[in-house]
Amino acid sequence: MDRMNTRIETERLILRVPHRDDFDAYARMLADEEAARHIGGMLLRAPAWRKFLQMPGAWAIQGFAMFSVIEKSSGQWIGQAGPWQPEGWPGTEVGWAFVRSSWGKGYASEAATASIDWAFAKLGWTDVIHSIVPENRASQALAQRLGSINRGRGRLPPPFEEVPIDIWGQTREQWLARRAGAGSA
Repeated sequence: MDRMNTRIETERLILRVPHRDDFDAYARMLADEEAARHIGGMLLRAPAWRKFLQMPGAWAIQGFAMFSVIEKSSGQWIGQAGPWQPEGWPGTEVGWAFVRSSWGKGYASEAATASIDWAFAKLGWTDVIHSIVPENRASQALAQRLGSINRGRGRLPPPFEEVPIDIWGQTREQWLARRAGAGSA
């Protein structure tokens, strides 16, 4: 199955495989100390390019990775969200990172919800996690809004093994039950 053309549309967003044209906005996000703080820290443009290539590479090799998130109203790249499972990762993760100007608008929740739906439906995942550093209160709040619970401390593979993380997560059954309940509310 060719997933390189995967595209998901939500009310306000387009989620798609990363394109070369996304890089400038991505590099600006990683140059922003606050935006990059919980996703590995600030990077100059050249190392940001190497990090950027992880997602299209994972799409090509694994058939999934984080989506580029495009704001429909402006056509602008505002972040990335989606499934992520590099070698040695503690589970099947849906993660997110957004440019600071998009914070507080519900975009991360909208993109993560669509990504989790897609991961369970198209990838056959039975569980989803979010690896969150304890200081990242905004991502913890989002994980809670998504219905995930803190399962306790986890460990990332090298070279990130010294980064303290908590594993937030839920099963496919928990997600589907929550979604069914939200639809009847």
